[in-house]
Amino acid sequence: MESTRGKLIEILSNHPEEYLSGQKLSQQLNISRPAVWKHMKELEKDGYGIEAAPRKGYKIMTFPDKVSSNTLSWGLKTRWLGQEMIHKPSVTSTQVIAHQEAQAGAVHGTVIVADEQTKGRGRLNRSWHSHKGDGVWMSIILRPKFEPHKSPQITLLAATVLAEVFKTYCGISPQIKWPNDLLTGGKKLSGILTELQAEQDQINYIVLGMGINVNHGAEQFPEEIVDQATSLKIETGESWEIHTLIQQILNTFEKRYEEFIEEGFRSVKLRWEAFGYRIGEHVEITTHQQEWSALIMGIEHDGALKVRDEEGKEHVLYSAEIKWRRGEI
Repeated sequence: MESTRGKLIEILSNHPEEYLSGQKLSQQLNISRPAVWKHMKELEKDGYGIEAAPRKGYKIMTFPDKVSSNTLSWGLKTRWLGQEMIHKPSVTSTQVIAHQEAQAGAVHGTVIVADEQTKGRGRLNRSWHSHKGDGVWMSIILRPKFEPHKSPQITLLAATVLAEVFKTYCGISPQIKWPNDLLTGGKKLSGILTELQAEQDQINYIVLGMGINVNHGAEQFPEEIVDQATSLKIETGESWEIHTLIQQILNTFEKRYEEFIEEGFRSVKLRWEAFGYRIGEHVEITTHQQEWSALIMGIEHDGALKVRDEEGKEHVLYSAEIKWRRGEI
């Protein structure tokens, strides 16, 4: 259900050129005029520029560019995803906070967003550079009803969602590197980390983490990754509003997640392969401490990677280290 503050912002936004009286707003929101005034003060704290004129009323002059629970929630078109929104200025990792919230009973669709991660992490416990205010550092709590063995498919689903948003909203051409990275121009733009707490036959919860380099300049990346990382700003030449980008992701994710639950993995597979990185090319693969060359063919109907070795034998990989290009770490 939309909050009173969200309704207030919507009313003011729909009348950008006129003042609305406290009396009129109190009637529309079914709250007192002092309550309207208190909401205005809270909006100002969130970065909204509110002009109050005697005998005229209130008008929004400017909108915030900062991230907060309120700026994230207003304009969000989802029914369940992000209806519980937790924003933190700085955390060790949004994954850590999400696990804590999930274990405390956080509902399906709860979203945790941070301006900064001091110990951001990716797959295989690798560190993730999370510069303050320049990226999307977000975790989503999901409580699906399907079996635990299907949980890796959520990573691939999330990758297709990010690829779709990057293409349609940001105007770039991303590729998905199996299983969890988004690239453009061969450089890493985003990573996904899926963790779960489950019993043998049921999932208690999934924590889906996303890290996206948004407004980084090349000089902001550590020297050891500057040749391998990129950002939306570097690729497009534009700065992006973090809270608006997050809303685009959440709006798209809810739609695609519901399709996945209703229809299965098939449509995810098709979208993933449309964005798949180096499909039809040879790469070096390490499994069980053995390195071998294989041709990337696509993914299976359960999300596993399908490859063909130099002798023409096909393999299905659920876990592997893949050297996608020379010099990769």
